Amino acid sequence: MDLKEVRDIARQKMKGCHVCPECNGKACVGMIPGFGGLRTARSFMRNMEALQEYGLVMRSMSGQDEPDTSCQILGRKLSMPVLIAPVGGIVLNAKVDGDPATVEQEYDEAVTQGAMDAGTLCFTGDSGAPYMYASGIASCKKRPGVVIPTIKPRSNDKIIEKAHEAEAAGAFAVASDIDAATLINMRIFGQPVGPKSASDITEIVKSIQLPFIVKGIMSPEEAVACADAGAKGIVVSNHGGRVLDGMAGTADVLPGIADAVKGRLTIFVDGGVRHGEDVLKMLALGADAVLLGRPAAVAAIGGGAEGVKLLLDTLKRELMDAMMITGVRDLSHVPSNVVRKL
Repeated sequence: MDLKEVRDIARQKMKGCHVCPECNGKACVGMIPGFGGLRTARSFMRNMEALQEYGLVMRSMSGQDEPDTSCQILGRKLSMPVLIAPVGGIVLNAKVDGDPATVEQEYDEAVTQGAMDAGTLCFTGDSGAPYMYASGIASCKKRPGVVIPTIKPRSNDKIIEKAHEAEAAGAFAVASDIDAATLINMRIFGQPVGPKSASDITEIVKSIQLPFIVKGIMSPEEAVACADAGAKGIVVSNHGGRVLDGMAGTADVLPGIADAVKGRLTIFVDGGVRHGEDVLKMLALGADAVLLGRPAAVAAIGGGAEGVKLLLDTLKRELMDAMMITGVRDLSHVPSNVVRKL
């Protein structure tokens, strides 16, 4: 199996994604439910554009012939700073045929097993139907220490209740994608979600044992608020351009966020990462690790766990090549001069 075969199979199975040669949001404008961006998809497209506005600077005389892609994330050594992002509602969004609960479980099995086989971690998703979160918990029980269940911004008591489920299942950490407060899919299911404050984050952190990660941070001020509230990580994310049109891209805001909180908590970022070169750019801009969303979903639906591992292994090889040609020996410190604004 190769990535072309994986993509060909996914294209046949998915009606909510065109599996384009370049995943940039232009062919799936407004496809929600689906994998597209909200309304004009400018937020989705800006994620791509913002990252592409940076170029890597070659230092091909550095002599780095076998760079080390491993990293430490929340005390765990990973093979690479690439994790799987939370994606939920597979029948709803990918529009593949089958029983929704079964398809959801098969998806979570693929991404969690593929991530584990590749030596990294996997976030799992949540949405309006109970089985969507439960399938991630089931995969968590099978692969303790690998999964980071992600909870929609429900009431604090519901988040705490679901976080305790994750603790009992052996989760590595737990997250909440607070940027889903206006997500259309949650409205479809009639599920109450809403914005979260710094005091909400503090209450949740104090009520659970697992490291808590806040997904959907796009400003230095809110990054600082999360650090002050005791969160162990943030995900710089605009939810793939699915919750608000006309937003800044994640690479636009990442440097300012890193300046504000680097070293106080783990900085994850998603949005527009497609290749190993993109991973290195995000690290140079201040991230500790990146999350893969849509490409991982295509790999899982088209190739199962084998497809996910193949995708991750490919990015790892591309990252090694990028490190080699830019003179980066390891990822303990990626200098900012590895990238230049074009």
